[in-house]
Amino acid sequence: MKHENLIKRLFLHIQYVFSGVDQYDTVAVHTQKGVDFCERFTNFLKERSHIEFEYAKNLKRLVKNYQPKKKDEEEYGQFSWARAFWDLLKELHDLAGQHEVIAENTQGNVMKDLSNLIQDYKQDRKKELQEGAKIQEQLKASLAQLEKREKQYEKAFREAEKATDAYRRADADINLSRAEVEKHRNNMMLKSQQSDDCKNEYASQLQQTNQHQHEHYHTHMPQVFQRLQNIDENRIDKMKSYIKQSADIERNIIPIINTCIDGMVKASDSINAVEDSRSVVNKYKSGYPIPSDIAFDDLSNSQVPDGRNGNTLTTTPKNLNLEKGSVRQTVSGGKSKKRTGILGLFSSSKSDDPKEDFSDLPPSQRKKQLLKKIDSIKKEITRETAEREGMLKMKDVYVQNPALGDPNSLDKKIEENGEKLDSCRKELSKFVSYLDDAEGKKSTTSLAVSDDSLSRSTSDGSVNRDPNIIPPPPSIQQPNNDVYTSIPDDDELHSPDEFEDPEILEQYPVIGTCRALYSFTAENEGSVTMEENEEMSVLEQDQGDGWTRVRKKDEGEGFVPTSYIQIHFFDQDEV
Repeated sequence: MKHENLIKRLFLHIQYVFSGVDQYDTVAVHTQKGVDFCERFTNFLKERSHIEFEYAKNLKRLVKNYQPKKKDEEEYGQFSWARAFWDLLKELHDLAGQHEVIAENTQGNVMKDLSNLIQDYKQDRKKELQEGAKIQEQLKASLAQLEKREKQYEKAFREAEKATDAYRRADADINLSRAEVEKHRNNMMLKSQQSDDCKNEYASQLQQTNQHQHEHYHTHMPQVFQRLQNIDENRIDKMKSYIKQSADIERNIIPIINTCIDGMVKASDSINAVEDSRSVVNKYKSGYPIPSDIAFDDLSNSQVPDGRNGNTLTTTPKNLNLEKGSVRQTVSGGKSKKRTGILGLFSSSKSDDPKEDFSDLPPSQRKKQLLKKIDSIKKEITRETAEREGMLKMKDVYVQNPALGDPNSLDKKIEENGEKLDSCRKELSKFVSYLDDAEGKKSTTSLAVSDDSLSRSTSDGSVNRDPNIIPPPPSIQQPNNDVYTSIPDDDELHSPDEFEDPEILEQYPVIGTCRALYSFTAENEGSVTMEENEEMSVLEQDQGDGWTRVRKKDEGEGFVPTSYIQIHFFDQDEV
């Protein structure tokens, strides 16, 4: 019987092994490897994000180190090669930002979801492993109870056999009394009953253990393994999506990176060597006239023998010093100047005491600096005029609705604004005279502020904007004295017909647009009538006399008061 039980147990063990249910520990190790891989992938993404951040940081530091300084911005804006390099730096800065996007999206999306996955996976795995261990312990307890019942039954059975043998021997022995035989018989009956009880308990326990074992191998453990399999497959599917998501993050920024690279290529295509050479010539062209030929110094005419006493008389040609002086005067312009020219292109040559009228510069450079200064003053006048118009409108609103504010509170600001405009116009007049002097012509433009200055107010504190006190506009037929128009250099490319056609010379290019703030009726020669909110084109800027040349939609041209219009110049759109 014992031999049969051993064979039965061996058969069950073999069935247990081939069913795969005995691989509980192996499955636990495998699922732990899944946890380790997720954590390793998380570390990979973390280091990848750190590398992307560092790369972007280093690129931005590189861009910052090679950005032009404020004092060099003017030079960087003149040459195409410098502008191209500047554009390249901008594109490189944008490209660095895209690498930051990779790192931020990886950390904010993939790593966050992966961290949640690891946490959930650990909890579910722990729960299922605990459930499997509990089922395993229940089966082991049932098997242990079966083994105990089996040993008890085996012991009781052996004792019953011994009692039966003893009774048979006693019953056959004629020397024993009847009482002793009866004693052996009772003992046999007792042991047989105990053996039967143990046998019944063993049989009952065997039935329970078989039931537990069947449920263990066919229901409980397969369910645990199925749940672990689902958890692990879910982890694998999530890992698949995270790897794809990390790739998609980089794929999504590739078009932007390609755009940055296209911008770099476009910047390189914008480089023009001929244009840069022309810019160098225009920037450093001195404007000095070419020196005349140096006269021959004949030394033989300077020594004449004296026939009376044999001595030699030394004479100096009258025109020698004059010619040398003229040469020096032609080269230096009559003054001792430090000429840097093209030799100072890549060196910083600064004048110790720069003069207000830029007379220390070569003629061509002096004109450019004066024009630049005049444009700066003109823009300041435009800004102050716009500010003045805003204050006047605000004052009109206060006058119509005193509850909003006191109109007299703006009088001081309006007066200060008028003083600024007067100062700017005086400054403009001064630099216009400098420009006329640099061009070698007599100054014909007078921008002096009249007695009706903007800084003066009427007796009631309001500023008089009556058109009758506006200075008369310049005649529409008068020559163009626009000092703001750049003087073309000799090397600028123009067709001969462009200079010979008088109609082209009289045309005014459109330099901006304007809108009428108030209605105006033309009463003087050269002015035009306009209606409120009428849109017009600006042909000539205010020369400081309070009038602006405009062109109406019906092609009519003339002057209108500058303070009556709101102007937008096209050059304000340039960056």
